[in-house]
Amino acid sequence: MFQERAVRYRQIVEILLRHGLGYLVGNAPLPRLKPFEALKAEANREKYSPQEHLRLALEEMGPVAVKLGQTLATREDLTPESYRRELAKLQDSTAPVDGETIVQVVESELGAGVDTLFARFDRTPLASASLGQAHAAVLQDGREVVLKIRRPGVVDQVEQDLEILQNLAATASRSSRTLATVDLVGLTDEFATTLRSELDYLKEGRSAEQFAQNFAGNPALRIPAVHWESTTSRVLTMERVGGIKIDDVAALDAAGIDRPALAVRATQMIAQMIFEDGYFHADPHPGNLFVEEDGRIALIDFGMVGTLDAQLRTDLGTLLGAVVRKSPRRIAHALVEVAPGRQPVDMAALTRNIGPIVNLYAGKTLAEFKMGPLLMRVFGVLRRHHLQLPREIALLLRMIMMAEGMGVTLDQDFQLGTVLSPYVRAMLMDRYAPTAVMRRLAETGTGLLELADDLPEQFRRLQTMLDTGGPEVHLRADEFEPLVDRVGVAGQRFGAALIGAAIVRGMTQVATAEPERRRRWHLPALGTGLAATTVYSGYLGWLDYRRRRAAR
Repeated sequence: MFQERAVRYRQIVEILLRHGLGYLVGNAPLPRLKPFEALKAEANREKYSPQEHLRLALEEMGPVAVKLGQTLATREDLTPESYRRELAKLQDSTAPVDGETIVQVVESELGAGVDTLFARFDRTPLASASLGQAHAAVLQDGREVVLKIRRPGVVDQVEQDLEILQNLAATASRSSRTLATVDLVGLTDEFATTLRSELDYLKEGRSAEQFAQNFAGNPALRIPAVHWESTTSRVLTMERVGGIKIDDVAALDAAGIDRPALAVRATQMIAQMIFEDGYFHADPHPGNLFVEEDGRIALIDFGMVGTLDAQLRTDLGTLLGAVVRKSPRRIAHALVEVAPGRQPVDMAALTRNIGPIVNLYAGKTLAEFKMGPLLMRVFGVLRRHHLQLPREIALLLRMIMMAEGMGVTLDQDFQLGTVLSPYVRAMLMDRYAPTAVMRRLAETGTGLLELADDLPEQFRRLQTMLDTGGPEVHLRADEFEPLVDRVGVAGQRFGAALIGAAIVRGMTQVATAEPERRRRWHLPALGTGLAATTVYSGYLGWLDYRRRRAAR
């Protein structure tokens, strides 16, 4: 195994060096390989651009590297446009495994002969990719299905190449000053996790069922059923669906499909995934979307999905709120929260760079935004400041751009913002609803109480340091005023947090009380709580107004 890995390592290193990508290797020790200088002397001197050299190197390195290149082609926040255009040419296709070998895999996995399992099994694949291939079949009861079958030996090949790529990512991050600003190791780890998930067909089947459950009440979308009796981690059997590819405008017109209405339905489907379900199809390209005769959309291929957990939804809500307010400063801070960099961020410069983007949309509502151009400008700012989006947000934004492109293809007057606006408003209303605000106030109060609990010990340490001749601190009289102001503001927020926490607790007690007591007390308690909050909020606002006026 070690010898095979060393041979493969050498192949990859030689490919990188031939294409002038030796900086990715650095000075990593590779036993039994020719000296680096000798390898560099063999470098390919063909007149290719750096972008072409990278694409050619990835193609030579094989399926795992090709998939990594395809991932980089979709990361507008990391990859410059010239590289994305070139990497987009990478095709995840390879010569198919012969039919008899595929039959052996199916029979080994399902424990019976294909003639027993199926009325018909096509040995010629419908499609062939680096990880697996698809074959049409007919069940004994006449239902048409498609089998997705993993290539023999592909898991070992993927694991070997992933290990090498992860090692090279760590080496490149140390040896390249430019790459050190990018979390290359984290990106490669995310890619490895995604690729391993694509190899597990049981997981893909569960994803398909999750989408079917989420859209159970939506007759406009069809999710193919999984046939679990003939599904394993290496073989996935699903109902066969078809129709017109969603970007085949001529065929849609010939079938009498209302394209503007189709554009709205398709993008509403995507919006539901993002804003309501928090579980979305991460690769909704036209090859995975079909339109049936009755106009229903059929969605296939659930190997790549994205999930928005509570924290990501909070971060996304903060960012959307800043965008709606058109505040460059708030957008800058929200971006740093969503996409933290590996180095300190110049917030003033980031805010200045966001300003011109916001000005382009001054006076426009969200419904009038062109999402693609807006996001491309934001991605450019992210690259300039070395901010890296988490995988889920990057996939989500890419899906939004794909949805807008698909909508415009179907209807040149399509505006994605019109479809997204109700969902964004609902998310913001949920974020700023009284219960949500009270919850955050209670959390803030808890944090402040913990801080207060720590303060005595911190003061004791300070006193000890001063008693033992520690450093002297000199403050001018005019420096006390801002310090006192900050303490005052902190106290006001602390008070608001305590009131919020008390109201939340009180409402909880009322809600859990016996029915008779709840009927007697819930309206007075609610009225009292809201009145107290209103009065205290007004008082804080008055104090803040006086403080700002005095500071002028």
